[in-house]
Amino acid sequence: MEKYQTITSDGFELNYVVKGAGKPILVIGSSVYYPQLFSENLYEAFQFIFLDHRGFVKPPRPLQPEDYRLDNVLDDIETARQALNLTDLILLGHSGHAFMALEYAKKYPSHVRKVVLLNSAPTNSGERQHQSFAFFNETASSERKRQFESDMALLSSDIEKDPERRFVHMCIRMRAQSFYDYTFDAAYMWKDVYTNMPIIDHLWGEAFGQLNLIQSLASFDKPVFLGLGRYDYLVAPVMLWDAVDETYTHVKKAIFEHSGHNPMFEEPLAFDRELIQWIVQDS
Repeated sequence: MEKYQTITSDGFELNYVVKGAGKPILVIGSSVYYPQLFSENLYEAFQFIFLDHRGFVKPPRPLQPEDYRLDNVLDDIETARQALNLTDLILLGHSGHAFMALEYAKKYPSHVRKVVLLNSAPTNSGERQHQSFAFFNETASSERKRQFESDMALLSSDIEKDPERRFVHMCIRMRAQSFYDYTFDAAYMWKDVYTNMPIIDHLWGEAFGQLNLIQSLASFDKPVFLGLGRYDYLVAPVMLWDAVDETYTHVKKAIFEHSGHNPMFEEPLAFDRELIQWIVQDS
């Protein structure tokens, strides 16, 4: 049983859970969901701190437009960093949280040593989303496409029954675009995850579409680990990141050939090896 603790920022009660010991790695996202994705091997090597952001907690008041702002989410992370007395940390963001991680490191660079960006497209713009879906239609196997179509046929009824968890239902039903094993059922991982949909809708639907990680990385000066799954159709194709080449000397790009959106879960041995090697070099 995980032992959750709470940090309050701007009225939002952000839970966090600590696993392991050693060099701290702060993981932005749901403190319920993300601990399930990483291996015990990593928890033996590092101290992982899994921190909620306000998109995964119940609102303390009727929400106002300023409550949605990415800048306020970044300030929440800084409040948590100070409360946890983290002074030399590695910051990890997966999927949409990669945008949060890099934006935080740009805004509050002094206590960030390295940044890990996992399974994100360079931008979440509508054009890029269309490009990813087109790539899926052009390259996915017929079996994978059939699984996707049968799952998506159930999505509208899922949302109709439980509209406040539509983000969760979408993540579960899009398994054929999310996992190398497109039959894998990840519903159990989302069991107790609360979603604050107005904030999630704004971040994923607007804020992340206005950012471009490749452009941000060009002027960023800290070491970055960029992890991608070859079969991650949610943010496909990996060639979207081709501009991050040898001229980006501070970026280590690792492509996991038998993974979708979660290589830390799907290929733990390969993922752990690559991440640990990158962390210990120049430490």
